[in-house]
Amino acid sequence: MHKRSFTYLLGTQTMSNAADILYIMALVSLVFHETDSIFSSVLVPLLRMGAQMISGFLAPLILARFQLPFILFVSQFGQLAFFALLLGHLWSAGTNPVWVLVFTLVAAMSFLDGWTTPARNALIPRLASGEGLMRANSLVSVSDQTVQLAGWGLSGVLVAMMGSEKTLLVACGLYMVALIFTSLIRDPLEGKAHYLLQPGTRVRSGDVLTSTLTAQHEDTLYGSESESPALPPKRKKEILREGWSLIGASRRLKALIFMDMIDLLGGSVWVGAFTLAFAQQVLHKSEAWWGYINAAYFAGAIGGGIIVLACVKYLQRRLLPAMLAGMACYGLLTAWYALNTLPPLTLLIVLLMGLPTEMSVVSRRTMMQMSVSVHDLPKVLSAQATLTSMTFCISLLLMGWIADHLGIVNLYLFSALLTLVAVIYGIFSRRALSMSLTASVAPSSE
Repeated sequence: MHKRSFTYLLGTQTMSNAADILYIMALVSLVFHETDSIFSSVLVPLLRMGAQMISGFLAPLILARFQLPFILFVSQFGQLAFFALLLGHLWSAGTNPVWVLVFTLVAAMSFLDGWTTPARNALIPRLASGEGLMRANSLVSVSDQTVQLAGWGLSGVLVAMMGSEKTLLVACGLYMVALIFTSLIRDPLEGKAHYLLQPGTRVRSGDVLTSTLTAQHEDTLYGSESESPALPPKRKKEILREGWSLIGASRRLKALIFMDMIDLLGGSVWVGAFTLAFAQQVLHKSEAWWGYINAAYFAGAIGGGIIVLACVKYLQRRLLPAMLAGMACYGLLTAWYALNTLPPLTLLIVLLMGLPTEMSVVSRRTMMQMSVSVHDLPKVLSAQATLTSMTFCISLLLMGWIADHLGIVNLYLFSALLTLVAVIYGIFSRRALSMSLTASVAPSSE
């Protein structure tokens, strides 16, 4: 494993996620306070998801031209710049901000953030391979869940104590730290030159691009000019179709992504509004239990991630059974959660969900990364990110309708049913899912 670059990647992801949570919480609170409109407040997460979906669709054009660390740096720098503009406008406008400008800046930040996930997940197999790949995915997952637990728990306290404006300043500081970490990441497949000096990628589909290199650098990095022919330019439509074509040509990728979409279709039931409704309507508890359930969920996810990390050697050889078992256990626990009416038992059920959830998520992510070469992985992950954003938007609308018309208990039972359907599909598709994995061997460590 390339420990230094992976550590910097983990650092930038942690700081950036924490900043995102703080700024969303502070901005939603500010918008609601100033407009007294729930619809205006909901626009913030909706704009983020919509912009990320568009960004994910266009991401292959960027991923085909630039190094992954460069894309992460531009995304992080652009988000910091737009956030500084947002902060400056909110401070100067006082109680009369131009909301169209505020929402436009939020959409711009989210558009840039849409490049982050496919670039990060495509970079991980270049920094780790074999057993180290699953360990790296587990560390990323534990970091994400820890930030979610601490972020959503502390952000409300910070907003209450410091106010929205000062909380936004803290988020700005976290974005700056994330940018520093991002500047230190290196892609071992791209040679030794710094990506800010040579941002163009020299690796695409297993071939070496030399259009951005001088003859001297070509000889140094690749031996001779004849060994590194430049690829002919591709039309934008062809580049946008590449990831989808790779998915369509692979039974394994199609099965994995279809299972992911079915599972994610019911995944929005853990959005705050549904959890709050369950706490009030089923458990007959106050809003405080919304926080308790969220805390138990993320605490379980952290514990589950640590257990997965400790069992990497065992699970690495059993990725498919681990994924299916994790999804099955999660679906059964969700059904138990829906039918239970005892508040303390609810927290225990949510806590127990952590291990199967992490087993499923980490195994599925590792299988996806190992199903295609490291050169084509960014294209596949861009297509997957677009599908994920679209599926989540559909899920929010569908689950909202079910909650209103069929009740909150049936909502969670339907979510559990979707997960179990995904498991059954996985069992029937086990031949495709068990096909030999593409070895994603990273170069020697730094």
